[in-house]
Amino acid sequence: MEQLNQEIKQLIIDTLNLEGIGREDIDTDAPLFGDGLGLDSIDALELGLAVKNRYNVILSAENQEIRRHFFSVATLSAFIQSQRAAG
Repeated sequence: MEQLNQEIKQLIIDTLNLEGIGREDIDTDAPLFGDGLGLDSIDALELGLAVKNRYNVILSAENQEIRRHFFSVATLSAFIQSQRAAG
């Protein structure tokens, strides 16, 4: 799971062009949005698309659970793991 966490952190950095931020600067359990990393709704769309393309997971804007899955690197990692297991 740690490897997946590191991949997700790098995906966030690369996708959102977060200059000056390294993987070690992103807390695995901290919120990605708001007070945590400070991402916004545009970032959410870009990150969602990158996750969908990279990990071939199904994301539905209609699904209220998606917000919960994108809370932190840890929750996103768990979501991707569960999608892999289901698929």
